[in-house]
Amino acid sequence: MKLGVKIVLGIVIVLVIFLVSLELVRVVSPRWIDDISPGIQCDSSLMETSDVFFVIPKFNNHSIAFEKEWCEKILKMNKTLVMHGVYHTYNELLYERDDVYFQEGIDAFEQCFGVVPTEFKPSHLAISDKNMALISKKMKVDGYFEDILHKTYHCNDTGIIPNNIVDLV
Repeated sequence: MKLGVKIVLGIVIVLVIFLVSLELVRVVSPRWIDDISPGIQCDSSLMETSDVFFVIPKFNNHSIAFEKEWCEKILKMNKTLVMHGVYHTYNELLYERDDVYFQEGIDAFEQCFGVVPTEFKPSHLAISDKNMALISKKMKVDGYFEDILHKTYHCNDTGIIPNNIVDLV
């Protein structure tokens, strides 16, 4: 067998092993659901089967702190809760923000759930270096790598991969 064919075959084998291993990790990892907010309808069975909720504190400029019944319902589901942006607008965190901006989301989250968030996931996974440095002083920041290792669903089914395909990949 020629050397070029052996190299290509070796690359294909390594790639297949990597993809199979990645899928095995995704199968046993907690299921995530993005865009939890009282302003976004979410399939109840999807919520029941997910382990981690990424909560938008001020979706459409409406604070979750004013939705006590919704907050109690979410708390009763006993899921891991992560702050997901502040307003979750497009490229929200690519613009320069300050502590006051992030504190708005933290305060809404705390008023709703009674705890200060310890994890943060940027809206659309887009965040400037300055904002990353600012928010990472306050909490752990999730990014692309973590998303690859988990099956991530979206309440409004607007993710890069539609919810009905997530289980297939």
